[in-house]
Amino acid sequence: MSARRCLLFVPGSRPERFAKAAASGADMVCIDLEDAVALPDKATARTAAIAYVEDAPTSCEWVLRINSPRTADGLRDLLALLDASALPAFLMIPKCADAGDTRIVREVLGARCPELIALIESAEGLDNAAQTAAAERVTMVMFGGADYMAELGGAMSEQSLLYARSRLAAAAARAGIAAMDVPSLEIRDQETVAAETRHVAALGFSSKAAIHPDQVATVQRALSPSEYEIERARRVLDAFRASPHAAIQVDGKLIDRPIVLAAERTLRRAGLSIP
Repeated sequence: MSARRCLLFVPGSRPERFAKAAASGADMVCIDLEDAVALPDKATARTAAIAYVEDAPTSCEWVLRINSPRTADGLRDLLALLDASALPAFLMIPKCADAGDTRIVREVLGARCPELIALIESAEGLDNAAQTAAAERVTMVMFGGADYMAELGGAMSEQSLLYARSRLAAAAARAGIAAMDVPSLEIRDQETVAAETRHVAALGFSSKAAIHPDQVATVQRALSPSEYEIERARRVLDAFRASPHAAIQVDGKLIDRPIVLAAERTLRRAGLSIP
């Protein structure tokens, strides 16, 4: 998961920013055809985004956030993708209420359907998160916290988002896929961005989106294991495999199978092989 720590959004109506977004160092760049594009600009943004993705630089993985497949603009996005010479690595499907949204995309694109990121941003979507996460071609779910809290009539905070984040992380874990968190609305205060990222990482999220290039490095550092964490993970695995017992002690702490699995995840997040 270390290669997919941070996804940077860029508006589909600003093609002059596409290359700059790729140069940000983000692991993934998402060209947004939905919320970031005004209605009169949908057609030109669609054309520009698909043309760029067809020959995009390979410094990052490319994502295209289409409009909801239950809308006319979403269907126009899918039909345009059918005619494209190349598709992005991922399509992000907004406002996923249930697995039916992903099924529409798969049925229209057929064998050309890339991997899917299901954006869950409503109470209904959260209720059906486990079903959506398990759907064919879905390899990541993303939490749309702003839309979710707008529906609830609440305010975004660590406490108010805790239930939804925890439930989405659990749904992703059950399906064996990754969970991505909503972008932080804080742009200048990078310590706030880092603290928010560390919080969601502790809940089980492996990725966090960004809305500004300045957030990218902060998010990636917060989601990357420290040297101490890597070294301890190696010691845990070495000690566990050298012992005939199912539970041992390392540094005075009990080590059993769940801790071993966590150590393996740490090495995978760092892009390292598991001994």
